[in-house]
Amino acid sequence: MKVLCVAEKPSLAKSISQILSNGATRTRPTKNKYIQNYDFSCTFSDNRTVQVTMTSVLGHLMGYDFPPEYQNWSQVPPLALFDAPTVKHVIRGIEAVRDNIAKEARNAEQIMIWTDCDREGENIGSEIVDVCRGANSRIKVSRAKFSAIISQQIRRAWQSPVDLDYRQANAVDARQELDLRIGAAFSRFQTLNLQNLFSELNNKIISYGSCQFPTLGFVVDQYLKVQNFVTEIFWKIYVALERDGSMVEFHWVRNHLFDRLACVIIYEKCLENPTATVVEVNSKEVKKWKPYPLTTVELQKIGSRYLHISSDRLMTIAEHLYVKGFISYPRTETDQFDRQFDFRSLIEKQTQDTRWGVFATRLLLAGEFRTPRNGSHNDQAHPPIHPTLYTSDLTGDELKVYEFVVRRFLACCSDHAVGHETIIEIKLWEEKFTAK
Repeated sequence: MKVLCVAEKPSLAKSISQILSNGATRTRPTKNKYIQNYDFSCTFSDNRTVQVTMTSVLGHLMGYDFPPEYQNWSQVPPLALFDAPTVKHVIRGIEAVRDNIAKEARNAEQIMIWTDCDREGENIGSEIVDVCRGANSRIKVSRAKFSAIISQQIRRAWQSPVDLDYRQANAVDARQELDLRIGAAFSRFQTLNLQNLFSELNNKIISYGSCQFPTLGFVVDQYLKVQNFVTEIFWKIYVALERDGSMVEFHWVRNHLFDRLACVIIYEKCLENPTATVVEVNSKEVKKWKPYPLTTVELQKIGSRYLHISSDRLMTIAEHLYVKGFISYPRTETDQFDRQFDFRSLIEKQTQDTRWGVFATRLLLAGEFRTPRNGSHNDQAHPPIHPTLYTSDLTGDELKVYEFVVRRFLACCSDHAVGHETIIEIKLWEEKFTAK
């Protein structure tokens, strides 16, 4: 029996085949320079040994477009594109990828889809199935479910395949068709109208994107707010106390005044009465809640702010770490861990690190482990982003992103931070100032 396995990208095909074959693969080139076919033997849970070919695509195989009779901008009104028929075709430039899958499918009895386990992955999987069934209508279809490129998950996915989720695949088809209709109709509409008004636009296309257009509006709104902002001068009184080499700053309860004369009068009164009186001292316990499990949005938002890496590059690095098996799938909306999630084995892998190893050890041996908080989102596809393997071989930005993921995970498994806050209120003349 031969099983054809297809991953979403070449790097994943290579990593998965190395795990399933224990490193014993035979590599065959294809007509696409980026894609290789990996041949090896593998055993199912019922002790059946099968021949496997692992290959990949380069993302989507198919795309939507209008038939040739709707391509003429001057003869077809934009409104007609909302009802026009659409055709699904192989994306230009990757015909060799399709041909490779079709060729391998002809001699296979089963195809196992190894694309990413999200909506886009289900849709790419359905495109792969369409190509395979076009070459071999009797081929059986299964789908591998995994969220990290580690041996345990890959082998479990191989032994326990599931069905492809065509509802999610169809949802992506619907979105792609809407994007085509809306984008094409509005691009033609605004291009033709603006070209009639401005001759310098005659050779330019003014495109419309359903995601880009609102984003552009947001950018323009923020720009106009900055441009139209009128500054107002204000004054404030600054009080500081230096004692034993330490400086304590007190903040004016009024914060600031826009009336300079009033501020000067109060300031002079304070100078006439320079001795401050402590009015109140409040000391209380302060708790800082531990973070929720890490999602893609949080990784981009907090990671870019503190690591000073652009969101786009940060996600590229996270994808590389995922392919190498160091972190889980980095595109997830889920901020809840499953109740059966194995936290301890993942924490144990981090105990050998010289920077956070002691902290990880305390979680395991000193009874400081606490179950992570649950957020309000669960996409039912992937767990929150977390480390899957320990590594000390990373450098540069890869190390920064990996360290951030590890520290965030360990923080989720810890108790809330508890401290003490003391607020001192003083009175200088009739004015009050506070310091924390």
